[in-house]
Amino acid sequence: MTDTTATETGARETNNRETRAFEADVARLLHMMVHSVYSDKDVFLRELISNAADACEKLRFEAIGRPELLGDDPKPRITISADPDNRQLVVEDNGIGMSRDEMAEALGTIARSGTRAFMERLEAGKATEDSQLIGQFGVGFYSAFMVADRVDVISRQAGGTDAWRWSSDGKGTYEIAPAPLDAAPARGTRVILHLMEDASSYTTPYRLEGLVTSQSGHVPVPITLVEKPGAEPRDIADGTALWVRQKSEIKPEEYTDFYRGIAGQYDEPAVTIHFRAEGRQEYSVLAFVPGSRPFDLFDQDRQGRMKLYVRRVFITDDADILPRYLRFVRGLVDSADLPLNVSREMIQESPLLASIRKGVTNRVLGDLAKLADNDAEAYARIWENFGVVLKEGLYEDYERREQLLKLSRFRSTTSGEASRSLADYVGAMKEGQKAIFFMAGDDRARLEASPQLEGFRARGIEVLLLTDPVDSFWVTMAPEFDGKPLKSVTQGAAELSDVPLPEDAAKPAEATPEVGAFLAFVKSTLGDEVSDVKASDRLTTSAVCLVAPEHGPDRQFERLLNAAGRLDKAARPILEINPRHERVAALARLGDDDRTFKEDAAHLLYDEARVLDGDKPADARAFSARLARLIERGLAKG
Repeated sequence: MTDTTATETGARETNNRETRAFEADVARLLHMMVHSVYSDKDVFLRELISNAADACEKLRFEAIGRPELLGDDPKPRITISADPDNRQLVVEDNGIGMSRDEMAEALGTIARSGTRAFMERLEAGKATEDSQLIGQFGVGFYSAFMVADRVDVISRQAGGTDAWRWSSDGKGTYEIAPAPLDAAPARGTRVILHLMEDASSYTTPYRLEGLVTSQSGHVPVPITLVEKPGAEPRDIADGTALWVRQKSEIKPEEYTDFYRGIAGQYDEPAVTIHFRAEGRQEYSVLAFVPGSRPFDLFDQDRQGRMKLYVRRVFITDDADILPRYLRFVRGLVDSADLPLNVSREMIQESPLLASIRKGVTNRVLGDLAKLADNDAEAYARIWENFGVVLKEGLYEDYERREQLLKLSRFRSTTSGEASRSLADYVGAMKEGQKAIFFMAGDDRARLEASPQLEGFRARGIEVLLLTDPVDSFWVTMAPEFDGKPLKSVTQGAAELSDVPLPEDAAKPAEATPEVGAFLAFVKSTLGDEVSDVKASDRLTTSAVCLVAPEHGPDRQFERLLNAAGRLDKAARPILEINPRHERVAALARLGDDDRTFKEDAAHLLYDEARVLDGDKPADARAFSARLARLIERGLAKG
């Protein structure tokens, strides 16, 4: 009788043969792969070759400390074998291989959080062409199910004695079982694709060679092709790393193909950075700024995707080479000086790597600055995709803050949909203007309607409109640019008196003495609800607005701190009243017999300012009562 038991994960196991259900996210992804209308299914071969190359590179690293892992087969290779008669395609490597547990982990679960974002966006129908999404993201091993109705994976771990076979039709479950040693590679992994009928062309030699040449010709592992069973292997890629070649020898399409392989995207790179540093240290860099946003760009655990090599030996695919605010950059660094005989953790802490970090970061920012100077339109597209991430550096990287401020672009009250540099802003400052003015918030339309902007508009003063959450943080850390301080229009005095109104502008009427007395009355009535009540020079058409005290956070930063639970006590705002407003003047003319009405009016003016600032009335019940009394008074007089 067959011995069958249930595993802890709910899998079915029979004499070491185990059937498991895919993790839920994998099942969703496979369903999309099988039912995809993606027309360019060629991407599957690039993904499988990329995985095979990574396996070979990982073995090269492990073999530094354990050379016996290489045995009598020291040279890495990838072999593609076609069997047209049986509609089979095999991609095999002699890399690190997988154990049973590694096979289940690598082929049964999804570790990249960006994959979930990709699927959610695809399922939500936010793009008109799911093919573009699939191509831009890159779906790794699972892309094989776009062309195969069954996939078998046979693997033997380097240095191991057992071989294992993984098999699935992509419909919800997979099976893992021991593989006969005589049917398994001596080391590494063999992926066998049982092709669908409409995918039989992937067994033709010219099609396979063309795909390898166009998509994977620059992986650092030689690739050979076996055109049919029994045929002699033929070299179709020599494994020469693209980054060691001279720039003058490399075609743009070769850079693009390499970028797509290393970045896992299928768009065009916006910037290609390729250089070799020589002198005290020698290292090569090949890096790319993507042409579109990666799906996991804003994931809170998002790390960089820069690969690290030492003398062509792969070390890690998430080296700490670039700061977090450049995490969208994809590429690699190959050092000639870092030691190979220490752990990856120690290499990450090496002072040599620290020097490389500095050099690569400066070069990336320098190339972005050149692009901004030479091709403003191309740089504007990069800023649209990654500007919100780059601005994190204004808060985090004091050493390069000036450099990042020059790269930053902003929309303003005068720029429309275009973005402006701070240099553009300073060049257009009005005579007498001493500061770079900004207003921070979460909605541009609401900012543009804010009463705090009225006096600035009347004088033609440009105000930057900052709508990203990080903006409220970096402005506290970057107090000036080109000698001009950055100042919030919602904080402290407006300082508008130094900038005269245009000659053709209507001059405001002088405030009456009664208004001054009314402001003092409002202050005494509101008491501790405000820190002060002042006559405003920033209001032209509105009656009231709120501003923050000169010192401390501005209004938006205070909201963010409060929402994050990092504000012990909110600062009392300043209520500014337009002394020339008709309603204010009328209230100021009321006598003492209207004291109750004036007190109601004082509170209603404060609540009006709160509403204009995006807040609720301070006391909803009291607000309703005062508003009712105001309406009743009006009806009685009518």
